[in-house]
Amino acid sequence: MTTSLIGRLSALKGWRADLAAFAAGLLSALSLPPVYVLPALLVAIPVLLRLIQGASRPLVAARRGWWFGFGLHLIGLYWITEAILIEAARFWWLVPLAVPALSAVLAVFIAVPAAIVWRARPGWRAACALAGTWVLADLARQFVATGFPWNPLGSVWAFPGRLGDIMIQPASLIGTHGLTLVTILLASLPLLGWAWRAGGAAVLVLWFGYGLIRIDQPMPPAPDLSVFLIQGNVAQGQKWDRSLMVSIFRHYLALTRQAAEQADGHPAVIVWPETASPAQLQTDPEARRLIAEAADGAPVLAGSVRFDADGYPLNSLFALGAGGVIEDIYDKWHLVPFGEYQPAWLPLGIQIVPGGGFAKGPGPRTLHVPGLPPAGALICYEAIFPSQVIDPNDRPDWMVNVTNDAWFGNSTGPRQHLIAARMRAVEEGLPLMRAANTGISAGFDAKGHELGRLGTQIGGILQVRLPPALPVTIYARSGLLLPAGVALVFTLIGLIGMSARGN
Repeated sequence: MTTSLIGRLSALKGWRADLAAFAAGLLSALSLPPVYVLPALLVAIPVLLRLIQGASRPLVAARRGWWFGFGLHLIGLYWITEAILIEAARFWWLVPLAVPALSAVLAVFIAVPAAIVWRARPGWRAACALAGTWVLADLARQFVATGFPWNPLGSVWAFPGRLGDIMIQPASLIGTHGLTLVTILLASLPLLGWAWRAGGAAVLVLWFGYGLIRIDQPMPPAPDLSVFLIQGNVAQGQKWDRSLMVSIFRHYLALTRQAAEQADGHPAVIVWPETASPAQLQTDPEARRLIAEAADGAPVLAGSVRFDADGYPLNSLFALGAGGVIEDIYDKWHLVPFGEYQPAWLPLGIQIVPGGGFAKGPGPRTLHVPGLPPAGALICYEAIFPSQVIDPNDRPDWMVNVTNDAWFGNSTGPRQHLIAARMRAVEEGLPLMRAANTGISAGFDAKGHELGRLGTQIGGILQVRLPPALPVTIYARSGLLLPAGVALVFTLIGLIGMSARGN
């Protein structure tokens, strides 16, 4: 598509303009993991800008932005249907509704920036305004209605291999939200003059240069510890089948024995995925003893459900030491709406988890286990929240992410979830070890370099030598305030001398 053809889109009206915005949103989704067709953004974002600027009033611009966002999220979130199909007997009626409904809500976070950008003058001001307001909306998306910051555009640079390692390093400075801002600016270049395009090329050179320098910097000495990530590959339909609980538990014990044999007496920690233990480790000392026996002296971090003093379940990670002693417990605090709890603000009665859902843990905290470096625990969904993954007052030496992506089958969902975890490693400057029930289990060093993986829908053990932590990154020190401040500055710059049309 040429620049002149993009320009003609500004003349479209009514449903034709909405359809063009929807198509551009669909196209933009091709840039997301695991496809990574980044040139799609060089078409989609200019189309969005032209359609916004061609609108007759802010509400029309907002509507076109909404259609763009609807297309983007409709493709980016299709995998949610996989989870509904597991409970198809109960929730079959949600299959055609859930993804479109969620996409419609998330599209509002693009519609609002579109209405604001309508006031900006065409050219670099509109590009700045779109980049700034988009990131501010993404930041809001992280908190509104408990938050769902899935698929930020900053993650499109996390493609596999060394080039991807290089391109995600600036996340240590400005976070994934900051990468989103720069990505939108770069994608707007086809609408700008050659001077701006040359400036964009210079930004890419500096970006690449910083990433290359950082990725090749020597690492501190690594701790003498191997991490064994257990991937049980238990289908979601079997996970809570009471007739299979004993065999599932024995399966995890067998994998744990194999891991202990591989460790051969050297320092090690064994990690089970989210809610992997069908036994309630809180109240079952015999189950804890069997796990400790299978681990042959190595501590075990095992996902399990437990109950609080009021009888409400918590999604927890148990740290088990010698003899099955509970050394520490982490409780998940970022719960999945409609999956793990019923939001009070939308009482539709939709409840996948029986019994009223899970109770909420107190927040990010560090596990302290004898013989292990302090670990920041993340359970499943929690890995998608930038700057909300560790306790900054008790900084860990590594992060452990346990998850159960069996709900989403062999779709893009587990792959996008993995990329979110990878981005957290770069942002925090901490290695991250990820144990997933059906995959993808993986280990990343503190620069987001993948050290090994087990693919989806296979069982096995992944052994990874724990890498060292890096000094606290600029982003880890500043948190979300840095990308929020930069986004606000770009928004204000973009609105300088804003158009008076419509007054």
